[in-house]
Amino acid sequence: MFPPTRILSLLFVLGLLQGCATSRTRNRQSAPDLSAPAAAYLQESTDAVRTLQTWYTPETGLYRTTGWWNSANAITALVDYAQLSKSKQYNPTFANTFTAAQKTNPGFLNKFYDDEGWWALTWIDAYDLTRDREYLSMAESIFADMSASWDDTCGGGIWWSKDKNYKNAIANELFLSVAAHLANRTSGSVRRRYIDWGNKEWKWFHASGMINGRGLINDGLDRGPAQGTVHACTNNGRTTWTYNQGVVLGGLAELSAANHDPALPAAAEQIATAAITQLVDKNGILHDPCEPKCGDDGVQFKGIFVRNLALLDRRQPDRTYEIFIKKNADTLWRDAQGPDFQLAERWSGPFESGNAASQTSGIDALVGAASLPTRDKTKGL
Repeated sequence: MFPPTRILSLLFVLGLLQGCATSRTRNRQSAPDLSAPAAAYLQESTDAVRTLQTWYTPETGLYRTTGWWNSANAITALVDYAQLSKSKQYNPTFANTFTAAQKTNPGFLNKFYDDEGWWALTWIDAYDLTRDREYLSMAESIFADMSASWDDTCGGGIWWSKDKNYKNAIANELFLSVAAHLANRTSGSVRRRYIDWGNKEWKWFHASGMINGRGLINDGLDRGPAQGTVHACTNNGRTTWTYNQGVVLGGLAELSAANHDPALPAAAEQIATAAITQLVDKNGILHDPCEPKCGDDGVQFKGIFVRNLALLDRRQPDRTYEIFIKKNADTLWRDAQGPDFQLAERWSGPFESGNAASQTSGIDALVGAASLPTRDKTKGL
């Protein structure tokens, strides 16, 4: 017997491929062509990246039209593109942001632990590309600040901000992901310490109640009245944002590579399957409920999900993920593209406007598609 999540995955694949088995070109039909060359997606990524960089401000190292944490994700998308295209063109940009952005927040530290986590992942990514250990050291320094936030409220976990008034999914998912990424890039007792942090975070997160009965992750926890020194904390039932389903996938993929826990791939698969079957429209295109006006933050969420789903696919390949990523990349390029390769926040279109955050989100999808293996879509079902 197949487990329920696998049955959902198979039904999802069959639904996307129905009626399209004979198409052999990347012609934007209702399902993606898995035999399409990655070069097509890479060229689209190149065009979109050029547009993204028109918003880059060298004086600040950040991006106009978007904010502090969003700029971290923009740099991450740029690094991922450089990795894929084997380009050193943007290495000076990374170095410039490393210096200039610290004029805004020295050490990439501020009031919000999730902001810090984004920048830590950015510099880990930049280290992977350049092998500049200064970037890795910065990520370790940021992680040290994040880890100081862990306490026994709600039984564990880190806080969302230094006000210590909310324990939520995104801050803790980022804490998990940074710990696991660092474990795979260090050695000896230092590596062991990061693995221990990753294990501790996932054990707490998995038992926290934030993963609901649908297999999706809600925004965070509500604290009940104290019973002695212990607060009973429960899932607050708030929005199941796409990025909350995504960051945990990257964290679990990296932690699995570090500790080889056989339970982690299954946990990641369950969350991924829940997201790509429930947070989509009838055509399989990813959405957040705030669209088409998600403000400064939500506009970036979907790309973060796809970026992490692609990372998961590299660790544990799954045809379902690959179909999903390419389907979304095809649709946003066709239906959500505006002048000068600008990309809108709503991938199903129509194009209304673009900014650095929506552009970054779209680039995540395009780079994710370009990074996937090329397969004959008529095989393997």
